[in-house]
Amino acid sequence: MVGILISVWVRNDLQSFIKNPSVSCVGCGIMGCLGNKGAVSVRFQLHQTSLCFVCSHLASGGREGDEKNRNSNVGEIFSRAIFPKGPSLQLPTKILDHDHVIFLGDLNYRISLPESTTRLLVEKGEWNALLEKDQLRMELMDGQVFEGWQEGIINFAPTYKYYPNSSEYYGRSDVKKGEKKRSPAWCDRIIWYGEGLKQQLYDRGESKLSDHRPVKAIFSTQIRVSKKLKKLQTFFLSERFEKITSHLEDALTKR
Repeated sequence: MVGILISVWVRNDLQSFIKNPSVSCVGCGIMGCLGNKGAVSVRFQLHQTSLCFVCSHLASGGREGDEKNRNSNVGEIFSRAIFPKGPSLQLPTKILDHDHVIFLGDLNYRISLPESTTRLLVEKGEWNALLEKDQLRMELMDGQVFEGWQEGIINFAPTYKYYPNSSEYYGRSDVKKGEKKRSPAWCDRIIWYGEGLKQQLYDRGESKLSDHRPVKAIFSTQIRVSKKLKKLQTFFLSERFEKITSHLEDALTKR
């Protein structure tokens, strides 16, 4: 895929429990197939739970109605991304069949307000007023896309579009004739699907290498494990707890 990359890192102590990794790519660009727009998905099993991570770059455009093209891209990604069933023929083959799914990237949804109003509200830091007209939020509420998905609370400034190596939004200063001003928007998002996922952090980074600001999130999740492993983990955790308690008691006694 052109410009779409996803990398999944795993702690050393979990590596041996990762099974059946697989990748699927879907192009939604020119002619409905080129890789300048679309998604790269990575899935695997952790113990007995399936996880899928989707990195996407959806259709651009700030005109009214362009959000429908992005919705269409999402539908294509969900329908065309296919994973192998695995040796047991019981693994999920579609993105939405996995237990936990995280969808992230430049989703390109804009704010449906006049540019002058958007810039004024951004300057005032009135995120709630802007989010009421955020296309992704509105399409979600109307059931037009990502049905059943969740997004955390946004308490950070729009992530697009900036001058490179600058903290200034594009279009505030001189813009060359014929160039689009591009109002600020939360183009970059992280959303999730499936029970047992809980978001602990949702924020933006401040890297200035791009005209976007990156977004970041931390999740905790529930994972199914075998009964044998549960018993083994309970034994080791209780033993570890006893050792920690003993060390604490010794330290307090010495004080």
